[in-house]
Amino acid sequence: MAWLTTLPWGQLIINGIALGSLYALTAFGIVLIYKTTDVLTFGQGELAMFSAFIAFTLLDRLKLPFPVAFVLTLVFALGLGAVVERVLMRRAQQGSILNSIIVTIGLALVLVGMAGFIWGYEVRPFPDPVTGPPFLFRVSPTQNLVLTQLSAVILAVTLVLMLLLFAFFRFSLVGIAMRAVAQNRVAARLMGIPVDRINALGWGVGAALGAVTGMLIAPTNSLFPNMMGDVAIKAYAGAVLGGITSLPGAVVGGLLLGIIDSVAGFQAPELRTTIAFTLLVIVLVIRPAGLLGRREIKKV
Repeated sequence: MAWLTTLPWGQLIINGIALGSLYALTAFGIVLIYKTTDVLTFGQGELAMFSAFIAFTLLDRLKLPFPVAFVLTLVFALGLGAVVERVLMRRAQQGSILNSIIVTIGLALVLVGMAGFIWGYEVRPFPDPVTGPPFLFRVSPTQNLVLTQLSAVILAVTLVLMLLLFAFFRFSLVGIAMRAVAQNRVAARLMGIPVDRINALGWGVGAALGAVTGMLIAPTNSLFPNMMGDVAIKAYAGAVLGGITSLPGAVVGGLLLGIIDSVAGFQAPELRTTIAFTLLVIVLVIRPAGLLGRREIKKV
C-alpha cells in the first residue's frame, strides 16, 4: 500500500471534482425527473448531446458569442424537455412503468440518429468557452496544483447552478410546488397544484442541466453523436450512489464518483470504470437506498 503515499492526491482531487461536477449536473437532472414524474429516464445523455450540437451550430455557423449561445441552448433544452414530457412521456405513463423506460431508451436512439443525420457522425472539435494558461497553486516547494481554465469554468458554473437551484426549490412558489409533487403527487393534485405542468417543467429543467454538461464536456471529449455514453453511465451511477430519491445525494454521488474516477484513472486507467462500479456495488450492498437516499415504503 506504499503507492498510496506517492499519489499526487491534491491534483487528483481537483481533477476529480471538476469531472464529478459534470456527473453531478447530469445526475441531478436524472433524479429531478424521477422525483417529479416517477420516470427513470435513460435519454438524459442524448438530450445533452443533442443540445451540445445546437450550441455548436450557434457558435460555428451563426458565430454567436459563447455566453449568448449558452443561454439560447439552455432555452432550447428547456423547451425540448417540456415537449418530450408533453408529447411522449405523458402518454407512455398511462401504461406500465416499463412503458416509460422503453420510451426513454427509444428517445435516446432517435436523438442519436437525428444528430447523425443532421450533423454527421464524424468527430468535431467544440469551441472552448475560455482560453489561456492554467492556474497554478503552490502547495509545497516541489509541488504545484494545476487548474485549467475550462475546469475552473466547470466548477464555477456548477456552483452557481447549484446555488440557484437551491434558492429556486427553497424560496420560489414553483420550486415549492415541485418539491410537493416530488413528495406526494396525489396530495399535491388535491391541493390544486398543476401536476402536469410541474412534470413538464421537471423534464425541461432536467434537460437544461444535461445541456450544460454537454456544452462543458464537448471541448474535452469532442462532439459526436455518442459523446455522452461514458458520462451518462457515470451519472446514473452517481445518482444511485447518492440516492435516487435525493437531489443533494445526486450532487454528492456525482462528485464522489468523479474523485474515484480520477484516482482510479491515474493508477489503473484500464480499470477506472471497473473500480468505480465495484465501489458502487459495495455501497449499495451496505446501504441499498444510497448515501443520502431513503427507502420508500409503499402500502399495498
